[in-house]
Amino acid sequence: GWYGGIIFSIFLIGWAIGGISFGIMADRFGRTKVLIATIIIYAVFTGAAALAETWWHLAIARFLTALGIGGEWAAGAAIVAETWPEEKRAKAAGILQSAWAVGFFLAAAINLTLKEAYGWRGLFLIGVLPAFVALLVRWWVKEPDRWTHEHEKQAIPVTAIFHGDLRRATLVGSSLAFVAVFGLWGSTNWAPTLIRELPDLKGQDPALLTQYVSYAIMALNAGAIFGYLGFGPLADRFGRRPVFALMCLGSFVMLPVTYLVPTSYAGVLMLLPLLGFFNNGIFSGFPIYLPELYPTRLRATGAGFCFNAGRVLASASPFLTGWLVTTLGTFGRAASTVALIYLIGLVVLLFAPETKGRRLPD
Repeated sequence: GWYGGIIFSIFLIGWAIGGISFGIMADRFGRTKVLIATIIIYAVFTGAAALAETWWHLAIARFLTALGIGGEWAAGAAIVAETWPEEKRAKAAGILQSAWAVGFFLAAAINLTLKEAYGWRGLFLIGVLPAFVALLVRWWVKEPDRWTHEHEKQAIPVTAIFHGDLRRATLVGSSLAFVAVFGLWGSTNWAPTLIRELPDLKGQDPALLTQYVSYAIMALNAGAIFGYLGFGPLADRFGRRPVFALMCLGSFVMLPVTYLVPTSYAGVLMLLPLLGFFNNGIFSGFPIYLPELYPTRLRATGAGFCFNAGRVLASASPFLTGWLVTTLGTFGRAASTVALIYLIGLVVLLFAPETKGRRLPD
């Protein structure tokens, strides 16, 4: 558990570094080029994790994998924002973010069906397959016309996101992302342990417990898919800020309810989709909202920084939750404490500019 926490924190730090650095590169060299490079990085080092012989081998592989994951998001969010029509942009961004939950759902299904036969190394080797997606991107995805046109102008310093009108956008965006990441990884990361310690599952065969955990993760991500897809239409109708507030309130309520109320596996299984809807669904707001805050020449830089800078601080969340479990005695009490972070999100939203109905800045 201790080494797992270290590896996961290193993973979050790598994600942050990748998102920020590749976001800058996407503004300088092109969204498509960076997207291809980051997909390859992700695929190669996910496969390399299968060769790990020690915990620090695995930590290095996961750090390098995370560089690619962070960079993929920054480039992908900019591409979606700049290529889809204004009236469809929010829905398209929701589809982009929903791929995260689909991937987790499939990973849980693969773990359920293949882990016993191929072990954890085999599961990492499957992660090499996305490298073929890079070929599809190379052939079919062109640089957005908006970026091509603006790229010909004089470059804007990266530090511009911390000055003038953009300072507020950067502070708000980074704070919201920190709340979302801290709340997610500080709670659902421990869901497998919660499942294994439920009273009605005590003493079960380990192989059977693994199946129960996989079903639970699938239930969580089934709800997350609906949250991801629902954010866009709701944001188009009611505005970005109100839907962020809804997701924060829902997460604040559902975390303690999910971790404290049920005493059986069936009870947890019914609540996990609702939790996933809120504390995963909030992430769909970021590829919608963050690109709307920045001009084209700083779009990937600003969005990448906001979405990922908070991960450095949030990388402590697995350790904090572990400490809370030890101090407070139960996962339920620890999760209820972590849920307080969403109240900070509600305060941040008081200062957030509303972007509904606005054109994407040039």
